[in-house]
Amino acid sequence: MATRSQHDKIVVGVDGSDASIEALRQAHRLASALGANVEGWICWDFPVGHEAYEMMGRDGFSHQASEILQDAMAKAFGPELPRNVRTRLVLGAARESLIEASRFASLLVVGRRGHGGFNGLLLGSVSAACVAHAHCPVLVVHEPEAAKHPEPRPGVAGAATRKAQTGQRSTI
Repeated sequence: MATRSQHDKIVVGVDGSDASIEALRQAHRLASALGANVEGWICWDFPVGHEAYEMMGRDGFSHQASEILQDAMAKAFGPELPRNVRTRLVLGAARESLIEASRFASLLVVGRRGHGGFNGLLLGSVSAACVAHAHCPVLVVHEPEAAKHPEPRPGVAGAATRKAQTGQRSTI
């Protein structure tokens, strides 16, 4: 039986990508309307052949993951986190960790495609796994439109426009 606190939590998978930052924003909007809390999770794991890394310590990996999480939070919310937003650094594969987290959440929010910039943080295929196996509803968020369609580079658009005006064919 679910408790009240389970229904008051939205878990967000974060990897630093534009889609995961937008996922944080969307989760916060929903949480504010529902009176819920948001937990931004970054999941990290050791690379293949991790035995050597474990002997050397975890600090470098966890520190890098923590920096990515804090940077994503700052991009999503600015210097001050909203009162209902928390962060969580999780040692483990993103798919399994987020699916397990869904047992205790009212909603799981992930970005459609991630990049992470850190081994083990990719969320692209994680979103599909979460949709298929989560224990609560899942919201998959696309990156913002502005990030998908950057402004044209100077010179490229200008060259195409000049060619069109003079009747030349453009190969761009």
